Amino acid sequence: MSHKWLEWAKRMQALSQAGLTFSKDVYDIERYEELRSISAEIIEDYTGLEMQKIKDLFTNETGYQTPKVDVRGVVFKDDKILMVREKIDNRWSLPGGFCDIGYSPAENIVKELKEESGYDAVPVKLLTLLDMNKHPHPPQPYHYYKLFIQCEIVGGHASTGIETKDINFFSKYNLPNLSTGRNIESQIKTLFEFLKEPNKEAILD
Repeated sequence: MSHKWLEWAKRMQALSQAGLTFSKDVYDIERYEELRSISAEIIEDYTGLEMQKIKDLFTNETGYQTPKVDVRGVVFKDDKILMVREKIDNRWSLPGGFCDIGYSPAENIVKELKEESGYDAVPVKLLTLLDMNKHPHPPQPYHYYKLFIQCEIVGGHASTGIETKDINFFSKYNLPNLSTGRNIESQIKTLFEFLKEPNKEAILD
């Protein structure tokens, strides 16, 4: 199934949000609100999300819309990569999540690793900065950039968090059932290239 309509709907939402941010004319505001409602209907149809959840996501957004940032921690140990099992879908992902306001990307991934895996870690290298739209993830309501940051464990111990239910290390040849909204197999295997080539340059979409 083509996701072209979904991409158009997300662009409509971004344009309507910008219009609501900058427009002063009451009639234009009404038109932008209607445009936002239409885009929400399309996104509901393509993603299966409930309309109220979509509206809550959109109405909580203010200002000019830009891509959201998702950070993922890449931790290698004995030629294996650290992953956590997500409670929401019972599938596995690299520890991480959306960047919180007030934290740098490096600070965010340190926080996410601690919260989701229990490990204390330090970031050492940005491996990839990817545009989610250029990779075969499931349809999403927003446009995301994904930062994969290599980290080293310096303390702590494996322990689950509010959003995770298991923690383990996996080899390149024995990956678990992945949470594909967060990471996909081709991305994980690309990350293993940095284990073989430590001086490999960061990959940018």
